[in-house]
Amino acid sequence: MRFLSATALIVLFAPALHTVAQQHVPPAPDSTTAQPMQPAQEQPANTPSAPAPSAAPEFPKPDPANFTAASPTKEIVNAFLQANFGFDENRMWQVQAILKTPVNGYSKVIVLIGDKTGKVKQPQILSFITLPDGKHIVAGDEILAFGDHPFAGARQQLQERASGPYRGAASKDLELVEFADFQCPHCKEAQANMEKLAVDYPKARIVFENYPLPYHPEALNSGEYGVCVTRLGGSSAFFQFAAAVFDGQDGLATPDGATLTLNAAVVKAGLDPAKVAACAATPDVKANIDASVQLGKDLNINETPTLVVNGRAISANVPYDVLKKIIDYQIKVDGVSGQ
Repeated sequence: MRFLSATALIVLFAPALHTVAQQHVPPAPDSTTAQPMQPAQEQPANTPSAPAPSAAPEFPKPDPANFTAASPTKEIVNAFLQANFGFDENRMWQVQAILKTPVNGYSKVIVLIGDKTGKVKQPQILSFITLPDGKHIVAGDEILAFGDHPFAGARQQLQERASGPYRGAASKDLELVEFADFQCPHCKEAQANMEKLAVDYPKARIVFENYPLPYHPEALNSGEYGVCVTRLGGSSAFFQFAAAVFDGQDGLATPDGATLTLNAAVVKAGLDPAKVAACAATPDVKANIDASVQLGKDLNINETPTLVVNGRAISANVPYDVLKKIIDYQIKVDGVSGQ
């Protein structure tokens, strides 16, 4: 569920990542009603041939006069785009301009983006402003990380501060950090992806960080219960608890229903509901949740569920094949192992 509106830059960087609706696949024909296969018919001589595959778009040649800024260099911009687009073998781009602005140290970058398959006829235009520190850009109304390794800073922050329950490896070489809200319907949907990731990437450290949204009245209480389940039963108990809460998410719609749902989830995790409730009422548990939320804000997390892969934030409920492609690419870039 969205917390803030996504920037146009993020949409351009990952247009497929925000398409979360399932595709409807027609069912296979019933064997009792399917028609027998007919022999192939010879086509008349005047039958038009199948259309030729579309060609990739041709970008206009950049004008050297449009490269008036000393920084950033075209090489840095291309490295930044490679870091963001490299997982998609069909993505193509061309840096069209790096322009001085009236403000010293601020440059405007213009990039053309296309699709090698030719499915998208007209190139998209991506523009952003680079800041004097060389490490950030302004895109839309947000400030985002920039450079040849744009995710390194976020990765380091997570390695130092992501302290939620985890499953998988103790090593943080491949760290997948999920920011989620127990009352968020999209977070519930994303759990299928998270379960698959735990199987497909046994060497990954998969961390859960609470990110309760203010308009979900039972999200904070659910998160506090989760913190206490972890304290009393460890990470294994937490993930049993979390699965039960997401399965019974409809019960969080009312305070009484939430109490029943959370207590039932605690029991499934093998713990005493009275002890967990007493723990959840202590001030330091709320401080734990606040620290998790602050971490998300510092990383510019603006929606739930968000999965951060070695510092790279993406929606956690994208189609699994897209999610896996991005993770595999990040594994290659970072030189780590996931399996």
